Amino acid sequence: MTENTESKSHSPLHKRDLTRRKVMIAGVGAVMAAGAGGTLAAGAFAGEKKQGTAATGEACYRLTSETTEGPYYIDADKIRQDITEDREGIPLTLRIKVIDSETCKPLRNAAVDIWHCDALGIYSGYESLSTGGGGGTPPSDAPSDAPSGTPTGEPPSGAPSGGTGGGVHEEPTDDERYLRGTWRTDKQGYVTFKTIFPGWYRGRCVHIHTKVHVSGEWTDSGYEGGNTCHTGQFFFDEESVLASAEVEPYSTSTTERTTLTEDTIYDQSGTTGGLLKLKYSKKNIAKGVQASITVGVDPEATNTGT
Repeated sequence: MTENTESKSHSPLHKRDLTRRKVMIAGVGAVMAAGAGGTLAAGAFAGEKKQGTAATGEACYRLTSETTEGPYYIDADKIRQDITEDREGIPLTLRIKVIDSETCKPLRNAAVDIWHCDALGIYSGYESLSTGGGGGTPPSDAPSDAPSGTPTGEPPSGAPSGGTGGGVHEEPTDDERYLRGTWRTDKQGYVTFKTIFPGWYRGRCVHIHTKVHVSGEWTDSGYEGGNTCHTGQFFFDEESVLASAEVEPYSTSTTERTTLTEDTIYDQSGTTGGLLKLKYSKKNIAKGVQASITVGVDPEATNTGT
């Protein structure tokens, strides 16, 4: 997939973000009904507000949940909904809704990317760099300006070169492309992917990467042009991760696991920070998991996460 990579000045964008809406992620569980004609109500944080519209009955938050792209993004033109290929793991259906965070209207024909590691912490395209399942030296996406209260010091040995931030793009080392894909949102803003429950690797909690592209054109070869209005990550609660760890092949991993509260990327804000709403059998998670979330974006913004 081709995207417009023209850079913009950080200073004007920063100033604009202080006065205009910001990109956020609101879980389906956080979507609320609004009064007739639209109302303003107290937000999740002091000084934040959310605006509802009678037309959609959904709430739009002026919150930001942009994250680093990480080193292992591949613009691979894998236009598909089922990204599993031959990877073993707990079946996962991920349903994402993309809305304009100001108008609350769904964004139709947006291109949504997702990519994540397999059950043993391996990223396709970078198998030689992510030896997660053997307790080796998997990738690190930790930002260089880690929030206060998070662990500091030297990054894990074997972290991608180019600094500790993990946002420096690495060139692929192989031709594998499992657990990666792009699909378009429908007229109601929904897009659904079939994949597996991700595993973990040292330094990060369980997560899925995502990008949302708008204003481009769908062609026979993929999606071209437009702008990347959101770069984020989706997260899984500890209960579900602990349940998955009892199922093969996750149970065979010897890699130390980072919990959700220890992660340096997740901002601990719940659904606004990308925490997925999950449904599965508490007695048998191996049957499969259904995950859902609503992503509110500013279509005019550029957020590449690099």
